[in-house]
Amino acid sequence: MNGFKKTIVALVAVLITVGLLWFTNRSVTPKAATPEDVAAEAREGGYQLIDTQKLKKIYNKNPEGLLLVDTRQEWEYRSGHIKGALNFPMEPTWFSRWRKKEALEEFLGPDKNRFIVFY
Repeated sequence: MNGFKKTIVALVAVLITVGLLWFTNRSVTPKAATPEDVAAEAREGGYQLIDTQKLKKIYNKNPEGLLLVDTRQEWEYRSGHIKGALNFPMEPTWFSRWRKKEALEEFLGPDKNRFIVFY
């Protein structure tokens, strides 16, 4: 009976490990965000949404005071991006933002007074 219990415990441990590996490494297909979803998330996070015309004015006026962050995948960034933009690939999901929170804080640096644009 002792060997049977050890086998069951080992099997449960293997199943838990496989389940955790599957959960943390699965691809997540985000749902298509509506403009209302984006606006609600911006309000909730204390962010301001701007259109391309306003971005162009800010960019032309003071490009050094602006941090542009391209959140697309690295291959998409390489295929073309706004001049001066930096790449920080991130999927548009809460899990991705939560998982990369510390890396993003390090990426953005200590200057909290810059105008940061994510696209």
